[in-house]
Amino acid sequence: MVRVVAAVVLRDGLIMAARRGSGVRMAGKWEFPGGKVEPGEDDQTALARELMEELAIVVSVGECMGENVHTEERGPFCLVAYRVEILSGEPVLTDHDEVRWLRPQELSTLDWAPADLPFVDALISA
Repeated sequence: MVRVVAAVVLRDGLIMAARRGSGVRMAGKWEFPGGKVEPGEDDQTALARELMEELAIVVSVGECMGENVHTEERGPFCLVAYRVEILSGEPVLTDHDEVRWLRPQELSTLDWAPADLPFVDALISA
């Protein structure tokens, strides 16, 4: 099963949401950014690499928020979310076309990718 890591980026009590850009699968859906764990990587290394590649930010990967096995047209995958803090840089949009910083209760106003929804719900109810 493919393992995918996602970043719940926290700053000043706000959570970063990123909207998938046009021309990609699930374009227009909001997500916690991240990507696939490559062979030989641990989750933290993969997440730091993905955030550098996608958003040009250097991060510190914190606690795991849990896992969600989700099945889509390409098959099942395991999405693992981690709390993340930006150490340097500001998000630069490459794979995404918008980033928003939201309070937890505002997260439900966005159209989220289905695999991210359990983490959205957990953040809202925390």
